[in-house]
Amino acid sequence: MEFFPNRQTFLQIGGVHIQWYAVLIIIGALLCLELCIRNFKKLGVDRATCEDFFMGALGLGIIGARIWYVTFTYQEIYAHRPFFDMFKVWEGGLAIHGGVLAATAYGFYYFHRRNVNLMRAADCIMPNLLLAQAIGRWGNFVNQEAHGAEVTRAFLEGLHLPNFVIEGMNINGTYYHPTFLYESVGNILVFLLITLVLYRFYNRHGELFFSYFIGYGIVRFFVEGLRTDSLMFMGLRTAQLISLASVAIGVIGIVVLLKKGEKVTDETRLSLLPGK
Repeated sequence: MEFFPNRQTFLQIGGVHIQWYAVLIIIGALLCLELCIRNFKKLGVDRATCEDFFMGALGLGIIGARIWYVTFTYQEIYAHRPFFDMFKVWEGGLAIHGGVLAATAYGFYYFHRRNVNLMRAADCIMPNLLLAQAIGRWGNFVNQEAHGAEVTRAFLEGLHLPNFVIEGMNINGTYYHPTFLYESVGNILVFLLITLVLYRFYNRHGELFFSYFIGYGIVRFFVEGLRTDSLMFMGLRTAQLISLASVAIGVIGIVVLLKKGEKVTDETRLSLLPGK
């Protein structure tokens, strides 16, 4: 057994390699789970039910993220490789939009079967997902992938970044935009906006859910414009198209909720503060 045998690997046990990316995804998922469990108490949903949901959502989210990635890179990558290479998740290749779509669909199915109000459940989960995504993005830093275009060291120093981040963006002697960091910080800011501001003022159940799509859509749209490894569809950046659709869905969803949605009461309002 050996810890940190190389930059990408957290732990090696014989021929088994546990990558940093996987560790960071799990840490983010566990943090999201704990925050959601606290929120779900207001719905009368116990911890075991939340944990059961998250096990399924995490598994299906990874599958969805992999399917999305393979679908949009098939002609470029997998059409020329052995069939089973499409299943080698440990080699990298997960697309967050596919993961969110799969996990969200599973969430609606899961809570509908258990007679839990869907919009309330979505409010409990989606803002916290931003923190999981913010942590998971550091896996891109460890793998030195999903970066932006070339920049100078002076540019990175001008951003007042820690030295380990600057050195981490030195790939084969060339410095690159740390787009992972831009998205990570952007996700945290959207999370804080939702939990510190919207938690106090939202009036309809489901507003927090749709606010996630607006906030993350805006962040991802601008970050994607800086990346050099974007998935493409008919010559356009897939993630930017999905981001625009995400913002539109969020806006339309909130407009519909304001007209027909269930009103929030003091008893059902979520709070960032423990015990509230």
